[in-house]
Amino acid sequence: MNKIGIRGTVWIASDIHLGDSVPHTAGAFYTFLAWARRDADALILCGDIFDAWIGDDHALRQPPPWLAEAITQLRTTAQAIPLWLVHGNRDFLMGPALARALGARLLDTPAVLGTDAGDILIAHGDEYCVDDIHYQRFRRIVHTPWIQSLFLALPLGLRRAIARGARARSRRARGRKTMKIMDVQPQAIERVLGEAGCTQMIHGHTHRPALHEMSVAGHPARRYVLPDWDFDQADPARGGWIEVDAQGIRPVARVPLQGPQD
Repeated sequence: MNKIGIRGTVWIASDIHLGDSVPHTAGAFYTFLAWARRDADALILCGDIFDAWIGDDHALRQPPPWLAEAITQLRTTAQAIPLWLVHGNRDFLMGPALARALGARLLDTPAVLGTDAGDILIAHGDEYCVDDIHYQRFRRIVHTPWIQSLFLALPLGLRRAIARGARARSRRARGRKTMKIMDVQPQAIERVLGEAGCTQMIHGHTHRPALHEMSVAGHPARRYVLPDWDFDQADPARGGWIEVDAQGIRPVARVPLQGPQD
């Protein structure tokens, strides 16, 4: 399991789901990035930064305006502070070409962060929704290297169509599943924390922000769940992040639509 040391004030956010139809969410996120450049020593984006990712070439060749702006904002942030990108279930095809273009680093998870608040296990979270057998079967397939290579060799238009179809099927499937099935399995969390030797964990994916008190090998442990972001359809709007420093781990509830810039 990877372990990296990140000292100082670390901000962690997840599940922004940037795309072509969420301008207010994007605006709030870019305000957040400006605040991170000003106030944080490092930033970790813990998966599903984008609602879909069909290949680095899509972003780096001739990106649509919304994606070009996202790339500019992320690159500007990486020039100011260390920026780490984690694969989510929607953007697991983010690759080294994107990371190089941004000046960011890809973080393979689960990983242990050595922080001023102690060791923290970090992951996107979908890998621990093990009660969702159909999703886990799909996840294994799409994470197979040769299948990814085949997909990335397809024309961009066909990749876009496949991604749209996959999102539509995902929405229909969620309507048929219980919240318990779509949540992480507590036993899977306890197991990975025990393997990592950690008593603290931060993840996203479930869109159910909370602090869960638990026990791992007889020791008290805490699991922090990051919120998703929606400033376009949700009422009230939602978003937020977690701040980690020598004083501990603190969820920050929500980002305003407007705020101070650099």
